[in-house]
Amino acid sequence: MLSCADPLWLAGKVSAGSLAVVCGDHHATFGELADRCRRLGRGLATLGLRPGDRVAVLAANCHRYLEAHLAIPAAGLVVVPLNTRHAEPELRYAVEHSGARVLLTDRDPGSLAGIVEQVVDLPAGYEALLARAGGDGGPGSGIGEDDLAALFYTGGTTGRSKGVMLSHRNLVANSLHTLSATGLDERDRYLIACPLFHVAGTSAVLSALWAGAAQVVVPAFEPRRVLDLVERERVTVTLGVPTMVAALADEQERDPRDVSSLRLLAHAGAPIAMDVLRRAHRAFPGCRLDHYYGATETAPMATALCHEERMLDRPRGRSCGQPAPGVEVRVVDPTGREVAPGQVGEVVVRGPNVMLGYWRDPEQTRLALRDGWYHTGDLGHRDREGFLFLVDRLKDMIVTGGENVYSTEVEDVLHGHPEVVEAAVFGVPDGRWGEAVHAVVVARGDVAPGELIAHCREHLAGYKVPKAVELRREPLPRSGPGKVLKRVLREPYWAGHETRIV
Repeated sequence: MLSCADPLWLAGKVSAGSLAVVCGDHHATFGELADRCRRLGRGLATLGLRPGDRVAVLAANCHRYLEAHLAIPAAGLVVVPLNTRHAEPELRYAVEHSGARVLLTDRDPGSLAGIVEQVVDLPAGYEALLARAGGDGGPGSGIGEDDLAALFYTGGTTGRSKGVMLSHRNLVANSLHTLSATGLDERDRYLIACPLFHVAGTSAVLSALWAGAAQVVVPAFEPRRVLDLVERERVTVTLGVPTMVAALADEQERDPRDVSSLRLLAHAGAPIAMDVLRRAHRAFPGCRLDHYYGATETAPMATALCHEERMLDRPRGRSCGQPAPGVEVRVVDPTGREVAPGQVGEVVVRGPNVMLGYWRDPEQTRLALRDGWYHTGDLGHRDREGFLFLVDRLKDMIVTGGENVYSTEVEDVLHGHPEVVEAAVFGVPDGRWGEAVHAVVVARGDVAPGELIAHCREHLAGYKVPKAVELRREPLPRSGPGKVLKRVLREPYWAGHETRIV
């Protein structure tokens, strides 16, 4: 029976003298990392916390955040990462809803201080807590693999955030899935570029411990800073959402660095346009490209497609791969019956990585977990070899004149235009057709809406072509994980309509 504590204490013994963490001027070995995590656990106990109590973290990426993510579950407590991009009411909701008793933060806690028993500021209060703990102590015991380890509050793309309950078993399973996909070993240096408040940021943390790989932490994603770190620290592996991959490719082509150490650039969290993959392959020609599909509810990896760079001009290049070891993936119709290869249905997942449920929300848990399967809300199909192809989110599919239009297909075509930086496609009310296809585009230069509509007409059936294209200069609104908030874009068009898509 394994828990999140096991890879931490194991690495602290077998790889004690090897480099584990690089964060600015901070360098720590695995032995030092394990010692600091052990002292943090003991320090939190001095605040009166008991097994199962929740500890919230609101901070930018740093080595202390990495320690907290490891130490809190290892001490039998529950870590609650808070989205630093959320407004104060959203943060307050997550803290109150989770029942967190302690908050670790690098910012002024403001009104949050009134709803937690203890606020520990980073770095001063944090270091004082470690110093007060003192002693070597020993690893926590009695942690069950089905005990709650983390509460991740989802990005809220469809409304109020839900607290996704991930157990020790979920997180350990994901670490093994990540090891299987990435092939991490003691020679690797893994760059944490995604925020640690999201599962994409923490997805390889335990895997690196198992493998004895060092982890390089960057406070926030900036393409220039990330590529400088890749060059200076000889980073070998990193992961980002598609917008990050696109930004890295643009920066590398504009100002090339020596990135020859980078062997794997993975992406996850949102659909990626084929044009972005081609640009990434040009910018990092010796680098492997991987696509990992999943969700917060699957801890997060469910499927993996390795070596996309070999499939850029083949149909399977648009796949998100096959299930991770021990994970089952099906495509089902509305009755829950599995559909034939090539037919579109909802993607459902079962395995040791699937969440326990939503914190204090039995109704949403019942809707998401049915007969042992997690219903993702994603539409897709599988080929005869089990490769999964996503076509859209259930809520984002557009029905116009009785025809189904998958927004991701239209977005992919728009991204193929050289002037398009970002594109979001959704349905808006239409008196004749029910819904009309509408696009919001951020462009690099001067391009007319008519030119983009004509571009789509060359590649798509008439009913899929946007009826209107809205041009914007500012970036599209996104959630913490980097997903476009179509709900925000769509809402003004549906205000006052009885049928409103959310």
